[in-house]
Amino acid sequence: MTTPRERDIALPHMRLRAQVWGDQDAPPLLALHGWLDNAGSYALLAPLLADRWQVIALELPGHGHSDHLPAGMHYHFIDYVRAVLATVDVLQLPGYRLLGHSLGAGIAALVAAATPERVERLLLIEGIGPIADDGHHTLRRFRDALTSLATGRSLRAFPSIDHAISARTIASGLPAAQARSIVERGLRETPEGWRWRSDPRLNRPSPLRLPEEQVRALLRGIESPAALLLAEPATSYLPRWQMEERAACVGRIDMSTLPGGHHLHLEHPEAVAAWARRHLDGGAPA
Repeated sequence: MTTPRERDIALPHMRLRAQVWGDQDAPPLLALHGWLDNAGSYALLAPLLADRWQVIALELPGHGHSDHLPAGMHYHFIDYVRAVLATVDVLQLPGYRLLGHSLGAGIAALVAAATPERVERLLLIEGIGPIADDGHHTLRRFRDALTSLATGRSLRAFPSIDHAISARTIASGLPAAQARSIVERGLRETPEGWRWRSDPRLNRPSPLRLPEEQVRALLRGIESPAALLLAEPATSYLPRWQMEERAACVGRIDMSTLPGGHHLHLEHPEAVAAWARRHLDGGAPA
């Protein structure tokens, strides 16, 4: 497996980290991971694309080796979009291809909508736009989020990396072999044992979500050729009808499915790499 390079990215307000595969002079492919994941999410897929592209797996604020937000601040979806746009400026990428998985796919879609002149192609795995609000639980979610206890304490410690992998498998259903690269990247060793690097505040509920109509209005701003890859059967919180209706908002998009679970790029890296290659350099979707 190709060993990635570590890269520090100094934003005006915080430091982010990334793992990079491929030649630094190759066309850039910025990759965004999912919630509570990190750059290890691309450990199997990125080497399969590194012969053609410089794959930059950015770690979002609060995730992996990137900085946490200061005390008293909260993680909001739009701020992830701002962090990605700031990263692109620091990396001096006037044009680039963008890949996202799950939360990263939602962020990537809005980055493409915000700066259509810079995103040359958009690839989305298991997500297109953020989770929206249908109004049924808005007030309860708002109250719960604003009255939830601060989670400044450290997360639990594990006696070994394998114990942490087992915990991730139980919590997410992700098989141990697929979880390993994410878990190993996401741990730090302490005198008490292995602890998660991720910010505990990432587990807080979000007080506000965009209404579905606003999400769709933003998706209509995507101008680059796009491709959406979804798991079959559908992930419970990504209903197929909603994914199809959101995809219909994008002018040029190809939507396809692949048998497997939510982390398709870890479960079937070769198949996902073939899909990515078709769309990274292929013709515009019909």
